[in-house]
Amino acid sequence: MTIAVGDRIPEAQLRIMTDEGPRPVSSSEVLGEGKVVLFAVPGAFTPTCSDHHLPGFVVRADEIKAKGVATIACIAVNDPFVMGAWGHDQKVGDRVSMLSDGNGEFTRLMGLEMDGSAFGLGSRSQRYAAILEDGVVRALFVEEKPGLDVSSAESVLAAL
Repeated sequence: MTIAVGDRIPEAQLRIMTDEGPRPVSSSEVLGEGKVVLFAVPGAFTPTCSDHHLPGFVVRADEIKAKGVATIACIAVNDPFVMGAWGHDQKVGDRVSMLSDGNGEFTRLMGLEMDGSAFGLGSRSQRYAAILEDGVVRALFVEEKPGLDVSSAESVLAAL
């Protein structure tokens, strides 16, 4: 069952890359306090994700945070080393938290997994964005078809 507006985000262990290496964090620790914009991508370094989705949030981070957002977070079913490298490649800095859902647990609990086996990707996340307040989903934008539309930084900014 897909998470819905009004639902609390699931509790799952994620990882972030630090200077000391990967560090486990709980979803409630990184997403459960204040106003948070969470967006998910099918894969780091993939074309739409690298050319449009993540860069849009990096470029508009100040505008989004000016709307009262404490945290902007990107999540993918990739390992923390890949997420760290992708964040570095995209010059994310501290504007976007790069979250690794390496085992896909959070994605499964959200009900937003997709089968990317036809493309050699295995189980991945659907492309979506969510506005969270204290761990509760206040708005959810799931892409119904390939590409980037409803979950873009521009769409989220307009909803804030």
